[in-house]
Amino acid sequence: MLIGSIFSFLLFFITALVALVAFLFLYERVTPYDDYKLIYVDGNKAAAISFAGAIIGVSIPIFSALSNSISYIDFLVWVLIAILVQLFFAFISTRVSKKYSFKKDIDAGKVSVGILMSALSIAIGLLNAGSMSY
Repeated sequence: MLIGSIFSFLLFFITALVALVAFLFLYERVTPYDDYKLIYVDGNKAAAISFAGAIIGVSIPIFSALSNSISYIDFLVWVLIAILVQLFFAFISTRVSKKYSFKKDIDAGKVSVGILMSALSIAIGLLNAGSMSY
């Protein structure tokens, strides 16, 4: 019994971590700016805040899938949906406006824009998690 529970925990936990890492890789590809360069090389606080919001934003629906799924396959399906929704949001929001540009302002290090992008990512994550129907 205990061994089975530990195995299940490890399976779900490791899968959630792999999903998070996959999201981080894909998120960097979806956004029009180089998140890792901006954060690690340039020390861009706006990019770091925005990226942190993306991490929290996708973690919320992954948590929901962990808490509510009825099987491992069910969990995988909802995690895939969660990641796709968050990536779609990031793609659209960083490319829609001509007047206000997330790319230009994040590249420039405007912290206020990083906070806005972070808040939007978290809000989408909450709506994403709340919309999951089991």
